Amino acid sequence: MLGNAKVDAFLCVKDRETSRKFYEGTLGLSLINETPFALVFNAGGTTLRISPVKDLRPQPFTVLGWEVPDIVIAIERLEATGVTFVRVPGLSQDARGIWSPSPGVKIAWFKDPDGNMLSLGQSLPPANAA
Repeated sequence: MLGNAKVDAFLCVKDRETSRKFYEGTLGLSLINETPFALVFNAGGTTLRISPVKDLRPQPFTVLGWEVPDIVIAIERLEATGVTFVRVPGLSQDARGIWSPSPGVKIAWFKDPDGNMLSLGQSLPPANAA
């Protein structure tokens, strides 16, 4: 029933203004609407609604991620804006913080100002793909 419906993403934050600066300024998302209830961004064609809440307990797992064509370039650009990539206990990550669970797949994590775990991912097509 919803197989062809557009998905909206939701994220909760405590500090609305800091979050706006991060998602708009640091990550480069376009703000498309602002209401007392949410900051609404265009995230690569997906609507991302960032809602301020009084009580937030960030989860230790990824809540939002982006697929990028070159993870190393994306990491370098984000680090240049002050983003710090994190180490995840139990995972073998390289010097940049990239984990590769299988050939051609790369993932790295960082947090927003409220501690929400975000990720970058890169998946290369199989060598025999046409």
